Amino acid sequence: MSKLQDSIRILKHLTPVRVWNLCLLRLSYMFAKLTKNTKHLGLPFSLSIEPTTACNLGCPECPSGLKQFTRPTGKIDLTFHEQILNQVAKHVFYINYYFQGEPFLHPQFLTLIRAAKKRKIYTATSTNAHFISPEKAEEIVLSGLDRLIISIDGLTQETYSNYRIDGNLAKVLSGSKFLVEAKEKHQSKTPYLIFQCLAVKQNEHELPKL
Repeated sequence: MSKLQDSIRILKHLTPVRVWNLCLLRLSYMFAKLTKNTKHLGLPFSLSIEPTTACNLGCPECPSGLKQFTRPTGKIDLTFHEQILNQVAKHVFYINYYFQGEPFLHPQFLTLIRAAKKRKIYTATSTNAHFISPEKAEEIVLSGLDRLIISIDGLTQETYSNYRIDGNLAKVLSGSKFLVEAKEKHQSKTPYLIFQCLAVKQNEHELPKL
């Protein structure tokens, strides 16, 4: 799947009500610019939901990695998640299921994805790919997840672990391979895979090859 195809896929999650909501948001924005009045008519069209605050890595710029949260560590409750979806499904058509934790540490993460897909919502997440076995890769493909960002951050274990503390590059590469194989097995265009690299001094020489 190309970036253009992914964008088209997002648009396919629109409904008449969601389109109308976008129009209201646009009109509110234009009205605010003209009048300096910030009153708005529409409702949010996208959300970011954090499945869990836990993470297996110790990245130095992340509160989750540093274990320095000012809020409790935990995972989202399935019932609470259902309540959220029931309240927003009419106008929300895009949900990012990640923030600072590793989503696949939530034992029922793909249940969250399937619940959103039942409501015709585009779903995206980001992972360090340490928990993707061949079986999990198939589950991910069959869940309907639309987009998956994989953090790689280096082509050697040395450069990778410079930032991804306690990480294993071999697991990232094998997990990525399992996902590609699962997509091919099920002839699925999703999830749209994006490899993300945080450019730092220690790995910048690897970026062209990456």
